[in-house]
Amino acid sequence: MFTECWTTKRNIKMTTNPPKIKLLFTGNERLQKIKESFHKKYGHMPLFYACAPGRVNLIGEHIDYCGYAVLPMAIEQSILAAVSVNDSQTIQLANTDPKYKDFTASAQSISIDKENPQWYYYFLCGVKGIQEHLGLPSLTGMCCVVDGTVPASSGLSSSSALVCCAGLVTMEANQKSLSKVTLAETCAKCERYIGTEGGGMDQSISFLAEEGTAKLIEFNPLRATDVKLPDGAMFVIANCCVEMNKAATSHFNMRVVECRIATKMLAKARGLEWSRLQKLGELQTELKVSLEKMQELVEDVLHPEAYSREEICKTLGISTEQLCENILSTNTQHATHFNLYQRAKHVYGEAARVLQFKAVCDSAPANAVAQLGNLMNQSHASCRDLYECSCPELDQLVDICLQAGAVGSRLTGAGWGGCTVSMVPSDRIDSFLQTVRERYYVPDARRAAMEKHSLFVTRPGGGAAIFTED
Repeated sequence: MFTECWTTKRNIKMTTNPPKIKLLFTGNERLQKIKESFHKKYGHMPLFYACAPGRVNLIGEHIDYCGYAVLPMAIEQSILAAVSVNDSQTIQLANTDPKYKDFTASAQSISIDKENPQWYYYFLCGVKGIQEHLGLPSLTGMCCVVDGTVPASSGLSSSSALVCCAGLVTMEANQKSLSKVTLAETCAKCERYIGTEGGGMDQSISFLAEEGTAKLIEFNPLRATDVKLPDGAMFVIANCCVEMNKAATSHFNMRVVECRIATKMLAKARGLEWSRLQKLGELQTELKVSLEKMQELVEDVLHPEAYSREEICKTLGISTEQLCENILSTNTQHATHFNLYQRAKHVYGEAARVLQFKAVCDSAPANAVAQLGNLMNQSHASCRDLYECSCPELDQLVDICLQAGAVGSRLTGAGWGGCTVSMVPSDRIDSFLQTVRERYYVPDARRAAMEKHSLFVTRPGGGAAIFTED
């Protein structure tokens, strides 16, 4: 991010618009680079710039789409766009990274190919979502150059940051005004254009983040509460160097579907109107019981063995066709077996860990760092064993991080690749980084080549903003 160049008010309310900030370009290589790239590409200067940060989720994995609170913070890495407007009736997109191809789309009719999740379709998700939310029959033409410092497919929300940046660009280019909350909710919905059934955490923290604090993000209604992280510890991100594109596989949506089916099976067992319930969090609200009681319900009702289609249909009293049409997603139609017990057990346990994490941060006991580290370790074990969203490289990296001096380490993001986040006592940072570098990155030539952008200390960054040149 560009905090050294920003002058803005702190404590901006969620209901206000993203801030507009005057930028001093002197000495900022990234801004100079994108400005020059834009001029070289289009032959004129940008009118404005927009930025949306990536995020690291400290705890609360795969539970936002179940209706539960999560605890992320924005990171300093971000998606930055330089933009001009025109009457061409087209949206021209380019990227400072030459491996990402240019693309031109009609500003009158936005089309997204969910079978081919290229970078520009994520951008167009944000464009289309804002257009539909505002009810605009057509959009102003735009020229855009995008620059990203969030590692792609790494679990740090590069795709959602791109969607959020595009939404912000579209709002500003069309001279409209939306609150941060509205932007976050709209961008969360519009990422589904590309087939990902996420829950809204990534978009919420990208817009609602404030420098220096993590956030407890709650849903229905969307709200964010500051969480002061303990002194004496720092958070380190380490990329396992296995990439995972959520939209290109069925792994992510399969977990969403399994949680949806578990909701309905548990609701049916308790005599509720199961057909209208979609989320495990909705079920708890309906039953008006504690998370502990929900975990007991899972133990009482669901069996650890995988459920077949036939067993699910028989229990719910529906046909296979109804299961496919009303419950499964487009890219999970092939699924034949579903691990409902494990998924529900993870969700309710993880939801409880999020609340425990915040409680420790709020009370700040003498052993806060140790307590938080233990919760992070429990979270990774649950993601690995119950949600099965880890991979051998992530597990190896977590083990190395713990041996190197972290008090807690876990996968962050969707999983199946991407990054770990570790809590490390401040006085161990240097030795921690050296040990992880030597034991995970140096022995492998591919990892060693990626290490510069794969292992770094992070701190809570600010949220999305619009910039103009001073």
